[in-house]
Amino acid sequence: MTTPMARPSVQLYTVREALAANMPGALARLARIGFERVEGFDLVGLQDRYADALPESGLAMPSAHVTLLGADLDLVFAAAHRLGVTTVIDPWVDPGRWGRRGEVEAIAAELSAIAARAEDAGLRIGYHNHWFELENRFDGMTALEVLADALDPRVVLEVDTFWAEVGGEPAPALLRRLGERVQLLHVKDGPRVRDTSTQTAVGSGSLPIADILAAAPQAAQVIELDAYGAGDVFDALADSWRFMSGPIA
Repeated sequence: MTTPMARPSVQLYTVREALAANMPGALARLARIGFERVEGFDLVGLQDRYADALPESGLAMPSAHVTLLGADLDLVFAAAHRLGVTTVIDPWVDPGRWGRRGEVEAIAAELSAIAARAEDAGLRIGYHNHWFELENRFDGMTALEVLADALDPRVVLEVDTFWAEVGGEPAPALLRRLGERVQLLHVKDGPRVRDTSTQTAVGSGSLPIADILAAAPQAAQVIELDAYGAGDVFDALADSWRFMSGPIA
């Protein structure tokens, strides 16, 4: 598949077990597949290991997941600068906060305040969804869209297209409604169920991947498998990378 974007990145949570056992070796395998960029997780906790292993692999880390709400932002921003991360993304806000519009708007206010501090530090922040932000609705609008409407424009969204579909929202239509707010995509495939062990290589499942990518051509693409029960996850990543990359014109 040829896309207008640069070739995709990969969320390192996909290979967390391999990273724990041998981070340099795991990163080298990703580079051999063809990845040039990765998205980190546990940015602060793993920063020393990332700092040691990334330069040798030749991989860049432009984005990373890290808790922002309630965190020591000085530590977060310092870790981001150390590793060359330019976008820090909060990947999870307590599902219990998404059932009331006022709470969703409070989340937006907290993220917006952080965005101002991040801008001063030369960074941008984002939010990454799961299924519950789509399952919760207010007057027909998903909680994720309520959040987007209330956010400072400096906060971007990384839409996890798989979890959007699991939450009952067709991802292409959601992406078109959210528009330029979406600056990153998590792309994964498989049946629309919460059992992550059923996820598959991108292009081999039931999600409309071509339509998803076409709906957000401005967004950086990040491959992720939350879990993989059908063999070597690196093989699934290689298949995903080939499907999404193709020759770039």
